[in-house]
Amino acid sequence: MTRPAPKSFHVKSFGCQMNAYDGARMGELLEAEGMAPASVETADLVVLNTCHIRERAAEKVYSDIGRLVKRGGAARPMIAVAGCVAQAEGAEIPRRAPAVDIVVGPQAYHRLPALVRAARDGVALDTDMPAASKFDALPARRRQGPSAFLTVQEGCDKFCTYCVVPYTRGAEVSRPWAQIVAEAQALVEAGAREITLLGQNVNAWRGEDIAGRPQGLDGLIRAIAEIPALARIRYTTSHPNDMSDGLIAAHADIDKLMPFLHLPVQAGSDRILKAMNRSHDTTSYLRLIERVRAIRPDIAISGDFIVGFPGETEVDFEQTLALIRAVGHAQAFSFKYSPRPGTPAATMADPVPDDVADDRLQRLQALINDQQHAFNRNSLGRRTEALIERDGKRPGQRIGKSPWLQSIVVETGAAPGEMLTVDIVAAGPNSLTGAIAQPVAA
Repeated sequence: MTRPAPKSFHVKSFGCQMNAYDGARMGELLEAEGMAPASVETADLVVLNTCHIRERAAEKVYSDIGRLVKRGGAARPMIAVAGCVAQAEGAEIPRRAPAVDIVVGPQAYHRLPALVRAARDGVALDTDMPAASKFDALPARRRQGPSAFLTVQEGCDKFCTYCVVPYTRGAEVSRPWAQIVAEAQALVEAGAREITLLGQNVNAWRGEDIAGRPQGLDGLIRAIAEIPALARIRYTTSHPNDMSDGLIAAHADIDKLMPFLHLPVQAGSDRILKAMNRSHDTTSYLRLIERVRAIRPDIAISGDFIVGFPGETEVDFEQTLALIRAVGHAQAFSFKYSPRPGTPAATMADPVPDDVADDRLQRLQALINDQQHAFNRNSLGRRTEALIERDGKRPGQRIGKSPWLQSIVVETGAAPGEMLTVDIVAAGPNSLTGAIAQPVAA
C-alpha cells in the first residue's frame, strides 16, 4: 500500500561541520518540495544524517531508529538514513533495521526528494558517487543566520590507516570557483556575516578563477573577502601537507580571515604517525606552526588527537603530551582510537587495552583543558569584536564569537548578526564574559 506523502520533516545531523552543512542543504531541498520543518517528535519524515568516524557515532543511529519506531502506527515517521553510515553500510541498514525507508549517501543527497517519493512504495536506496556535481541540483540559499558553513571541497586522498573518509566521501574533489563565490554571495545576501569554508581537507582545494588562472585556497579566500557585507572568513579542516606558502601568508594579508587555525596532527610520536600514514612528522608540524605564528603571532591553534592507536606505548603517548605542551592550544578535539571495519588499522596487531586508552584520554584532555583555560585567561582586558549569534541562557544575555572562536557572553539587546566592540572582563574554561566597550575620554 502506498504511504501518504510526508508533509513535514526533521533533519538530525551528527558529527562534523560538513554534516551540518549537508543537513541544512537537505532541509532546503525538502522545503523546496513543499514540506515544512518540524520537531523530531512530530515530523512525517526524519532524516538521520550520520557520522561513521567512530563506532559509537555509527551505533547511535540505530538507537535513534529504535526511538522513532516506538512512535508506532500511523504516527511512525518515514525514516531516512543519510551520510557516511549510509554510504558505508548501504543495504545492510534496512536489513538490520527494517523500519528504515530510505538510505542515501553523502554524494547523492541531492536526490532525496525523488527517494522520498519512491519510498512511499518500498525501501529506496542510493549510495552512488556520481561524477556530476550534486551542488548543481541544490536550491538557492535564501535564509541564513550570522554564521554560515560553505562546502568547497569534499573527499580525501590521504588514506590515513584509521580513517573511513576516503571510502565514504570518495576522492578529493574541489567545487568550481564561480560556484563557490556565487554561493558565498548568496549566503551574505541571506544574512551571513561570517562564512566558514569546509572540506575534509579544505586546504587541498584547487581550481581556476574566472580568468582561468590556477588558484589555491588562499586565492579563493581573497576573492570571497571582496564581498562587502561579509565580515569574517574561517576554514576547516586542514591537512599539514596542504598548508601552502600562500595560505600562510593570507593570515597576515587578509583582515577578514580570522586568527584561528584548526590543523590536526593526531599524535606526537613519529612512529605512530608513520603507522597512521599521516605523511608528516612532529618536526615538520612544529615548524609549520612556527611559520604561521611568525606572521600572525596571536593566532589560535586547534588540533585533533587520537590516543590508544594500535601499538601506542606509554613513551609514544608522552611524546604526544610533549607536542601539545610545545604548541599550546586554544582548543582541541581528542578521541580514543575506534577501529573502523575496512581500514588498515582495524587489523593491526598490539591493540591498546581499553582501560589504558581511557586513562590516556583523560590525561590528554586534562592538559588540553588547562591550555584552553590559559588561552582564555590571556584574553582578560582585551578589547575585541564579538559577532552576536544567539540568545544566552538568561534574559538580556547574548552569545557572540570572538575572532579566536571563543564564546563571549554579553549583556546587551543586540540582535544576531550585530558586531559589538567589547572588553573581556572574565574568562572561564569554556567561555568569556564581555562588557560593551565604553568610548575613550578625550
